[in-house]
Amino acid sequence: MASHLIQGRRIDLPVEIRDATACTAMYLVRADAARAVIAYSGLDVTEVLPGKALCTLMFVEYRESDLDSYHEFGVSFLVRPPEAGPPPRRSLGAGLNDLRTAGSGLFVHWLPVDQAFTMEAGREIWGFPKELADIDLRLSSPYKRCVLRREGRLVLDILIRPGMPVPARGLPALDAYTHLDGVTRRTAWTMRPGGVRARPGGALIRLGNHPIAKELSELGLPKHALMTSTIRHLRMSFGPAL
Repeated sequence: MASHLIQGRRIDLPVEIRDATACTAMYLVRADAARAVIAYSGLDVTEVLPGKALCTLMFVEYRESDLDSYHEFGVSFLVRPPEAGPPPRRSLGAGLNDLRTAGSGLFVHWLPVDQAFTMEAGREIWGFPKELADIDLRLSSPYKRCVLRREGRLVLDILIRPGMPVPARGLPALDAYTHLDGVTRRTAWTMRPGGVRARPGGALIRLGNHPIAKELSELGLPKHALMTSTIRHLRMSFGPAL
């Protein structure tokens, strides 16, 4: 069993998340803009439609996990695995066919958290781009809200309206890709969701004046979300990074 020593504490793999609540908003953004954002990784976005990539914003409250309790926000992109070969020619069905034949992964571009222990563990074990931020989550009301500030500056204020209940079984967990200190890593993980709701649209965003907010605006946000989802009770397991 692989293990890591983080702040004098042994963390064994796989790392287990036993109880969390997660909210996500997915957006179709310009593929050329998304490529510019993640160019440092050496990975390429999946064009789910001609000229369009998929960007996901998420916020999570971890209540019980091997990395303690904490809040997290994430910006990620659907990407083509490095072994997938050259991208297909653009056509209306090429993106879906590429997903079926070449597969896909989730590249984690930015992952602020509000606790130092999980920040250090995430960076050392998997290369997750975690950094400290002020993450105010308001999940007890019907509308789920995240107000994110970094270095005293507002990054964004996002509000998600839960949709209709959907089956929790069969939801895929794409391999997570990260890039930190010049190294690209791939991590397999599993998820066991309960209390899932989803809907088209369903998100409102207000961007602040932080550089990440500017980056999101260059992707075309704020705009209408393709889809939003909420997971009331989420369990996850993270293996080693390869």
